[in-house]
Amino acid sequence: MAPQPSATGQQPDPKAQLISTLGMFAIMGVMFYFVLIRPQQKRAKEQAKLIEAIKPGDKIITNSGIVGVVVSIKENIVTIRSADAKMDVLKSAVGQALGRDGEVSNTKS
Repeated sequence: MAPQPSATGQQPDPKAQLISTLGMFAIMGVMFYFVLIRPQQKRAKEQAKLIEAIKPGDKIITNSGIVGVVVSIKENIVTIRSADAKMDVLKSAVGQALGRDGEVSNTKS
């Protein structure tokens, strides 16, 4: 079977199809940025603020669920005391800071 010509008897413009395809990729890229990349960057900034705000005496919860009190802070390591154990954890493992009074500190201000 031979291809059917369009109603006007002309083939579709390949440049218009290319522009349309590129436009759709651009729209998808912008959507991808706002749905995935931007929220991740915001979470990373909040985590960095949280890590900078902790100080000795604060209660923290690690990402693995260990609750402890900060004893000392070094370059990349936080020393915590949990019950009778003293542990060194990476700063990146700190999931939540509870402050000195045990309540969740507000890092969004």
